[in-house]
Amino acid sequence: MPRSACLIVNPSAGGGRAEKRLPAIEAVLREHGVSFRVERTRSLEHAGELAKGALERREVCAPVGGDGLTGAVAHALRGTDGVMCPLPGGRGNDFVRKLGISQDATEAAAVIATGVERAVDVADAGGRTYLGIASAGLDSDVQDITLETKIPLGGLIYVYGTLRALAAWKPATWTLTVDGERQSFCGYSVAVANSGVFGGGMRLVPEASMEDGLLDVVLTADGPKREYLSGLPKVFKGTHVTNPALTFLQGREVSFEADRPFTAYADGDPIAELPVTVRVVPGALRVLAPR
Repeated sequence: MPRSACLIVNPSAGGGRAEKRLPAIEAVLREHGVSFRVERTRSLEHAGELAKGALERREVCAPVGGDGLTGAVAHALRGTDGVMCPLPGGRGNDFVRKLGISQDATEAAAVIATGVERAVDVADAGGRTYLGIASAGLDSDVQDITLETKIPLGGLIYVYGTLRALAAWKPATWTLTVDGERQSFCGYSVAVANSGVFGGGMRLVPEASMEDGLLDVVLTADGPKREYLSGLPKVFKGTHVTNPALTFLQGREVSFEADRPFTAYADGDPIAELPVTVRVVPGALRVLAPR
């Protein structure tokens, strides 16, 4: 039986990119015989309501926007038999990338018709769902800058934000507990990863699995800013993992805090003020991915 879909569109995502891609997406769905309807969001909360409506109608939820919109839809669908197929429409599109869905909107739209279902893990931070990476510290400052910036830089917005944040950065002292094991360190950030990808293609944990029931934790210790900066391009390739300033851990529950206030960001949006506890919810979300 052909699938039916609800396109949940953020008209302002990516500077209007999602809205501009909509006619091409609709054309592909018609070619594949997929019945669909289009709903435009007013907020992330509204997106969740639209996803619940699509769930009741047994439609595939297809968020067309950025990672924040995708995370909001995932929150509404987690733990249900609803199915999501995210399409690229924002600046980062990291969850789309992790699923192996094309960054080309027309190729991506075909997955609604031809894709196969997978059950993937989600992360829960204080009752809120995220799909990518929750991080705080220098990353918090970077996100603050990127959200305020109106310069049309696309995925490079995160590189721009890092350069500006690093100039004013002072190290923080962190305390974290991973599955009951407590430790402290001085450094740049703590990141708790589900998909392992964030920041418009930065592969912080290249081998992260969304189907292993585990979170990947990355601690970035203090060091010269020039070394931090020189390692940044390697993160896009995933070749940074041998950097001695990085510590990689895994666990099912992670709590962390710092010696000064930070906002943890995930999927491009603020998700919690520190301290925060993150837990993995195994296999909680059904998605469509390429065969």
